[in-house]
Amino acid sequence: MTPHPRRPGQHRAVVAEEGTSLPEADRPEPGPIAVLPRPSRLFVEAVNDGGGTVAELDDDTRGLIWLSYTAEAELREALNAHPKIGWVQLPYAGVDAFADVLATENLRSLVWTSAKGAYAEPVAEHALALTLALLRVLPKRVVATSWSTVPEGRSLYGLSVVIIGAGGIALELMRLLEPFDVDITIVRRSAEPVAGALRTVQADQLDAVLPDADVVIVAAALTGGTRHLIGAPELQAMKETAYLVNIARGGLVDTDALVDALASARIAGAGIDVTDPEPLPDGHPLWDEPRCLITPHSADTPEMTAPLLAERIRINVGAFLGGGRFVGLVDPAAGY
Repeated sequence: MTPHPRRPGQHRAVVAEEGTSLPEADRPEPGPIAVLPRPSRLFVEAVNDGGGTVAELDDDTRGLIWLSYTAEAELREALNAHPKIGWVQLPYAGVDAFADVLATENLRSLVWTSAKGAYAEPVAEHALALTLALLRVLPKRVVATSWSTVPEGRSLYGLSVVIIGAGGIALELMRLLEPFDVDITIVRRSAEPVAGALRTVQADQLDAVLPDADVVIVAAALTGGTRHLIGAPELQAMKETAYLVNIARGGLVDTDALVDALASARIAGAGIDVTDPEPLPDGHPLWDEPRCLITPHSADTPEMTAPLLAERIRINVGAFLGGGRFVGLVDPAAGY
């Protein structure tokens, strides 16, 4: 099922992958779809547009659109009470909030899909905005009350950029960075080259590429193996003139280590849209750190994501009912 045409001002819904075709034996049984826990007209219409039938959760339910990011216990209860459900669509690109459900033995065999890749355009746009703001010293400029005579600021053109992750956000960010003629290094689980990157290295080679990076952008999934992927040793390996940008998950960066690195000018600055803990408490040292630019997990607002999620639902409903390719397929074992 092809995406709907883009309307003026609307982001593209599918940029990370073309979808995954499941073997016939692994395909879920098609049937009525429940939209929970609080169905909205937009997402109900998306199911209908995909050819599906929305119905109350009962023994006939075969598909579930889950719209809450916090109600993990309720999701588990719904799935355990209705074991004939074979496909679940989750609402966000990251599925770390559902890690325990995904790891449950009797639920791992379900077909799980997420919004992976759907929100790549707005998030990549935000990552570029944070990068440019840091390089142009905007955190300092926006609080200034007098005219500075000190020439500060760097150009992004020709710099070395390390992007951790190779999903939809990373791919879209690479597209946005093309006009700046930067040297891009992708760090990912496999060493399979990413088209458009100067080099691609495996995650265990992260320390080898950090010393040459001018900007390090975290765009990876948060799993048990990636928590605190950026900690004190990694920050120590970066240049004093380098910047860190995190638009993925707060837990990928060791917050205490980041506080220390910024306070000691170990790195030039950081732009973070996600924090650990989140929300970042009032009075936290990062709020007073002049080298840190913080946005409140706003890289993709509901206004941006709602139509993108609706499009993802429409496509996956078509795959669920018609045997097509699922987009955003989740590997429960890998956690993303």
